[in-house]
Amino acid sequence: MSELDYTVKDHIATILLNRPEKLNAFNPGMLKAWQEALRSAQADPEVRVVVLTGAGRAFCSGGDTGRMAARAADTEAPDAPYSNKESLRAGPQGVAMAVQALEKPYIAAVNGVAAGAGMDMALMADIRLAAKSARFTEAYMRVGLMPGAGGCYFLPRIVGIAKALELFFTADFVDGVEAERIGLVNYVYDDDKLMEETYKLAARLANSPPINMTLIKRTIYQSLTTDLRTSLDLVSSHMAVVRTTEDSKEAITSFKEKRPGNYKNR
Repeated sequence: MSELDYTVKDHIATILLNRPEKLNAFNPGMLKAWQEALRSAQADPEVRVVVLTGAGRAFCSGGDTGRMAARAADTEAPDAPYSNKESLRAGPQGVAMAVQALEKPYIAAVNGVAAGAGMDMALMADIRLAAKSARFTEAYMRVGLMPGAGGCYFLPRIVGIAKALELFFTADFVDGVEAERIGLVNYVYDDDKLMEETYKLAARLANSPPINMTLIKRTIYQSLTTDLRTSLDLVSSHMAVVRTTEDSKEAITSFKEKRPGNYKNR
């Protein structure tokens, strides 16, 4: 059994973190497979939505602590700072960059603890759903580390600067209900309903016009770093493209006929 499973069914790709005995703590092999799965999902016209979740009672507890301890003990080795930097770049940061290149909806179903870099991996998703038993913590202060997987980038954009700083400074745990209240997750569900609700949403998105979703996602993320005029200019160009697609014509027709749309793969 692999430590990360990637499957595709009904236009939905699932990335399952599969080290339940280690609370799905990731190692270099998992991170490499994770990046490959994201790239496969982006390139596959059959895939319209990607779901990320964990096996067992955890979502992801971050990096493998055994490897982290060994790396910390090796700080005096030649080129150790550069080696550690490159390890982050090729590993968890490589996942972040692969997520950035994914132009399809990316849903994280947080089924249990999401700690440190494991929480940051959830923050990378477009939409986060959580079980009531889920627990989030930016645990870096407890172990004297920095958020190397992009937490300082993602968290303030989701919950605001003040709340992000509080979560980093205190390393407090946030449960599923509180996570929904502060906007960390979109919805929280009873544990036994999480995956059912996740795939219900994924199926709804998979049955939507895929080109429209791609261009909306692209516009939103690009608009975070551009001015209003540039954003409006971008969306007017996208509008001109969308109106010529078969998806757009089918959406209008199915709306008038009050039936589900039948959209082609990209």
